[in-house]
Amino acid sequence: MSLQVLILAVSAACCLGFGFVLQQNAAQKAPLKDFLSPRILLDLVKVPRWLGGIALMVVGMALGAVALGQGQLSLVEPLLATNLLFAMALSRHQTKQTLGRQGWLGLLLLAGGVATFIVAGEPTGGTALTDPFRQWLIIGVMTGTALLLTAYAKRSRLGSGPALLATAAGLLYGVQDALTRVTGQRFAEGGLAAVLTGWQPYAVVVLGVTGLVLVQSAFETASLRVSLPALTAAQPLAGIACGVGFLGDRLRTDAGALAWESAGLAAVVVGIVLLGLHPAMPSGQAVRERTRDLQPSA
Repeated sequence: MSLQVLILAVSAACCLGFGFVLQQNAAQKAPLKDFLSPRILLDLVKVPRWLGGIALMVVGMALGAVALGQGQLSLVEPLLATNLLFAMALSRHQTKQTLGRQGWLGLLLLAGGVATFIVAGEPTGGTALTDPFRQWLIIGVMTGTALLLTAYAKRSRLGSGPALLATAAGLLYGVQDALTRVTGQRFAEGGLAAVLTGWQPYAVVVLGVTGLVLVQSAFETASLRVSLPALTAAQPLAGIACGVGFLGDRLRTDAGALAWESAGLAAVVVGIVLLGLHPAMPSGQAVRERTRDLQPSA
């Protein structure tokens, strides 16, 4: 693994983690009538804290794109999942909570799981698959699942809705990362003309804006404890599926390696959940009070 890719990916994770916290701080005060509407972006753009969070997110995505251009998606995505560690750091500063056993266990599982997956899988680059059916099948499954989760979340926004929206956004962001890598490859091979004549950069923009609306709607109606873990867990899983599925990334596939890779990913997910549910993460009391007002009185 290149040290430069490691630094770029972790720096991207830092910016993303800090940015998500600032975005949620602002989004929880957005009008509830903007739920799952692009209007939420128009309202939030007037909030300096949200703009700061978006600026950090843009920097994080740019650093992530550079990392993706130099490393495999299956390597970069798990490193980007460490954004939750940086979100926890900022949330701890805001809530004055200590890590405790749960926090340290979550931290060790997340960091250890990422390391285990990378060491066991030894991600390497290969030749991108030219079978369009396989590419569209994987993209279709990811985006279709995201649409189904969004449709169900719209009917249950006071219950499981925010977590489902965050999961849907994570799936879209994973596909976006894959297409960002493809766009970078097209630029390296044919310059700007090759980029503008392909469909991938336009899909990156559509997926990015759609994911942003989903994330802000999740942040608007639930605390970071509910929304951020689902987002953080779904994105690397989707990205790895795209990397191995049609971008030519290779992982070790012997029985021992697969067992350790699975254990590493499982540890990442459990660590994300433990950190997401940690008391240091804002409980979103204001969010719960606002969403309660939407419930019909008995």
